[in-house]
Amino acid sequence: MDLALWIATGLLAAVALAGGVSKAFMPLEKLAAAPGGEWTEGSGAGFVRSLGVLELLAAVGLILPAVVGVAPVLVPVTAVCWVLLMVGAMITHIRHDGLQFVVLNLVYLALAAFIAWGRFGPASFTA
Repeated sequence: MDLALWIATGLLAAVALAGGVSKAFMPLEKLAAAPGGEWTEGSGAGFVRSLGVLELLAAVGLILPAVVGVAPVLVPVTAVCWVLLMVGAMITHIRHDGLQFVVLNLVYLALAAFIAWGRFGPASFTA
């Protein structure tokens, strides 16, 4: 169980890192032209950059607390926050892009829910 949770956490952290870097550092025009980036056309640069920073923080929050052993409860808390972020992403993609990216967001949501369940429950770091 612990290995499956670490694999899921690593995958989700990689997704958060990639998404965060693209939203925080890529020019908005290039991001809007990318597949699934249509939603950025009606959004301000500050909003998109803020989402990027949140995703970068999520990548750190999924891995670092458990690795260094400082406040490891932040791992499942971050996973719960990611679930909420994916709900918002699904709503946004339904409005702009269609169902292709909604399914992808649902996969990310399921990974985060698995991490939250596992780290709050049977494979918590405090047990």
